[in-house]
Amino acid sequence: MDEKDTNKKKSKSFWLFLAWAVATFATAGSLYMSEVMHFTPCSLCWFQRIFMYPLSIVLGIAFVKEDTAIVKYTLPLAIIGGGFSIYHTIIQKIPPDSTIAACGPTSCQEDYLNWFGFITIPMLALLAFIIIVIALLRLRKLDGAN
Repeated sequence: MDEKDTNKKKSKSFWLFLAWAVATFATAGSLYMSEVMHFTPCSLCWFQRIFMYPLSIVLGIAFVKEDTAIVKYTLPLAIIGGGFSIYHTIIQKIPPDSTIAACGPTSCQEDYLNWFGFITIPMLALLAFIIIVIALLRLRKLDGAN
C-alpha cells in the first residue's frame, strides 16, 4: 500500500470515527438529560432520538469493521433527524403563548437548557446531525460514490 492509499484510509477512518463519536456523545447527552437531570422529552425530542440512537450503534460497528459502505444507510437517518431538529428549533422560537407547539404531555417549546440565551437542546441535536452528515458526505466522496 503506497502513501496515498494509507492517507486515504486514515482519512476514511477519521470521518467514520467522528460520525460515530458525535452520535454516541449526543445519545449519551440525551440519556443524561432525561434519566439523570429528569428533563422530560417532548414528542419532537423523541423523534430526534429515534434517528440518533441507531446511529451510535451502527456507526460504531462500521468503524470497528472499517465499513464505509454504511454511508448509504446512515446518511438518510442523519438527514431526517436533522429535519426534525430544524423544525423543533423553529417551534421553540414561536411566541410562548402559541398553541402550535402543544405536541404532547411536554410542550415542544419547553426550554430546559438555554446556554448563552439561544443554545437549546434541539439546536445541540441539530449541530450533532450536521456534523454527522458532513462526516458521512466526506466518506462518500472518499469512496468515490455518487
